[in-house]
Formats: sequence, C-alpha cells, structure tokens
Amino acid sequence: MPHCYTCKDMFSNLSGLQIVFVLVAILISMGIHEAMHAYVAHWLGDTTAQEQGRLTLNPLRHIDILTTVLLPVVLIAIGLPPFFVAKPVPFNPARVKYDEFGSALIGAAGPLTNLVLACLGALLFRLVGIGTPNIYDFLIIFIEVNVAFFVFNMIPFPPLDGSRVLYAFAPEGLQKVMMQIESAGFMAILVFMLLIFQFIAPVVVNIESFFLKLLLG
Repeated sequence: MPHCYTCKDMFSNLSGLQIVFVLVAILISMGIHEAMHAYVAHWLGDTTAQEQGRLTLNPLRHIDILTTVLLPVVLIAIGLPPFFVAKPVPFNPARVKYDEFGSALIGAAGPLTNLVLACLGALLFRLVGIGTPNIYDFLIIFIEVNVAFFVFNMIPFPPLDGSRVLYAFAPEGLQKVMMQIESAGFMAILVFMLLIFQFIAPVVVNIESFFLKLLLG
C-alpha cells in the first residue's frame, strides 16, 4: 500500500532552519503514519508487516531510496512540485479480520493518525508555542505537514489510503475499476500527481485551510 506525500509550496520562502523543521516534521509524521498501518494490520490478525520489520516507528524503515529520496530531488531539479512516496506497508487482506472493512481500517489508520498528531501539535502550540520563536515555527510546520498528509492521503484514488475506505463501500463495478488502477502501482501515482491532481488541488487546499483554521484559530 504505497502512500504519497505532497510538499507543494512547503519549501517556499523558508529559512534554512525552517526547511530543517519541515524535513524533521515529515520524517516524524511519515514514520508514525506508516507504523500505524502496520500496527492496525497486526491488531487485525495480519503479521506480514511485523515479519518484514515494518512494525516500528523508525522512519528509516519506511523510506525507499528511489521514491522517497531521489524522486522529490529530481522533481525539484526540473522545476516541478516535489512529492514523495513512502515504502508500501505490506499486508495480506486474506489474513485481516472483517474483510474489506478491516482493510479500510488499515487504510484509514495512517491519515487519521496524522489528524491526531495535528491536534496534539495545536494543543502544544497553545500551551508553549507562542513567545518561543523556534518552537512556534516548528509546531506550525508540524501541524501544516500533518494536516496536508491527512487530507491528501484520504483522497479516494488508488493506491492512496482513502481508496481503501471507498473500496469497502463501493459497488462491485467500481471496485473492479479501482483494482485495475491500483495494479498500475507507481504509474497510477505519477498519472494522478502530474495530470489529475491539478484539477482537484483547489478543493484540497480549501479543505486543508479549513482544518488549519479550526486548529489554529
């Protein structure tokens, strides 16, 4: 189950320290996001992720050199908005409780974890962020990163996490179409990011803005 993270405009007009904050926030948020997929799959009876060493909060275990590191570097080099794809957390649907609904729980676990992290960041921001510039900057960035991860990954386009949720409730015909798209793997992500995403980007930005206003006031 590959997961795509978009960083469009996230590196614009930032100081060197703020860019470090962005990278740290991404690593922390991505690691916890992917780990929660593995933990929920394990909780539902599938030990595949554990057997492959993915039942961990260590973000380095969820990084793929090609899609997580080299891909965004190449996109930045050619002037395109960077995005990266974490290493898929494997799970076997046949071993998961509750069939399609179990798979939906696994899919939703990552983005919902990012939403919880954003809420915790907002709570810390209100308690300690104001008046301490570096902590203020990091918490704002941390909240923005997690809101972006939550909203983006809940888009119901295969193989993004939201597609797992939609699949559990979709009619059989739509399920077959979604399976065909997901079978394209990385190519499906490229087509989505480079061709389709531009048409829904304003909606995504508006949803992200709603959550940021809700959390930060």
